Amino acid sequence: MGKPAPLSPLAPAAFPDLPEIGGVRFATAQAGVRYKGRTDVLLVSLAPGTAMAGVFTRSATRSAAVLECQARIGGDPAPGAAILVNSGNANAFTGRRGVASVLALTEAVAERLGIPAARVFTSSTGVIGEPLPHERITACLDDLAGRLDPGGIEAAARAIMTTDTFAKGAGETVIIGGQRVRIAGIAKGSGMIAPDMATMLVYIFTDAAVDQGVLQDMVSALNRTTFNCITVDSDTSTSDTLLVAATGASGVRVSADDGAFVEALHRVMRDLAHQVVRDGEGATKFVEVAVTGAASDADAHVHAKAIANSPLVKTAIAGEDPNWGRVVMAVGKSGARADRDRLSIRFGDLEVARDGEVSPAYSEAQAAAYMKGQEIVIRVDLGLGGGTARVWTCDLTHGYIEINADYRS
Repeated sequence: MGKPAPLSPLAPAAFPDLPEIGGVRFATAQAGVRYKGRTDVLLVSLAPGTAMAGVFTRSATRSAAVLECQARIGGDPAPGAAILVNSGNANAFTGRRGVASVLALTEAVAERLGIPAARVFTSSTGVIGEPLPHERITACLDDLAGRLDPGGIEAAARAIMTTDTFAKGAGETVIIGGQRVRIAGIAKGSGMIAPDMATMLVYIFTDAAVDQGVLQDMVSALNRTTFNCITVDSDTSTSDTLLVAATGASGVRVSADDGAFVEALHRVMRDLAHQVVRDGEGATKFVEVAVTGAASDADAHVHAKAIANSPLVKTAIAGEDPNWGRVVMAVGKSGARADRDRLSIRFGDLEVARDGEVSPAYSEAQAAAYMKGQEIVIRVDLGLGGGTARVWTCDLTHGYIEINADYRS
């Protein structure tokens, strides 16, 4: 790759102070998979009894690692588990060699950690179509296994980055039955972001005790309003993986009815999803698209995604141009039900259009001033029913082209 992109102007001030999760240990290494002079491999060891849940890309060209994770996700938690991640090479569209690499890695990790290979989950992110030099990773495993550390989550977040400009983390601590339950997660993602089931690479850990089926239902449901509601460039990756591990180390058993836990997990997932958008390749503005009044929630989501994915809308935002006509265009092309003469549009709290025409209250100067902010909200009401949706995206700048034009060089 070319030189690293500058830090996103939407980046947080610092990596958050995350709670340590009992039963989770991390180690990172420089394997030289593609990058030189930076960590590019992460090993996570998970204690016996850890339940695993996950959601994955629905891409028809998904990678061997994704397929293996999908096949293993509901396994017996008793032996514990492990996660192995590499950056720099996606091991996607690599045919039988890709499968062989996954099996070689999972067997090597299993041998060193004393767990079944079926409880090792791998992920790879980076360039598509190049064989993974997995022997560079296996050569690091003895060292990784000997340096596993419960406090290594920030280093873990940095090891999985590709075109990301900052490491992404989020955490929560909640009280359930008078006892503390902790949640901490990391993510990577910057481009090729339009999830369909999951997004990029995301790993979330909790010390709650949760049955695998219950955990899976929670994660799948929360994913629909977090990671499946973000988009940077409308492109769904071959490698999108979200894994959630519940170690049970707190001794607090959580059910589907524990609203405090579900809400905390939702906040962590939404925070990480937003950070991915804030690190969108070349992004200078964080954009929320809020749709109300649709015929159904599903229609609202279709409209919101059409607006958020429109290159014309996104470039207008980059240029700080309050071109609401492009929002009208995106609604009209979405395929979901709309009525021109019931449509209203706001930029923030500024009404710009209603009842099929420009609002009598519209001020071009006020709208232009609003578009200069880093946080933009586009509100659309269809006037058709009670359907709502929120989607988060970023602007589209020349920086996106620069990053992706030399991605493989």
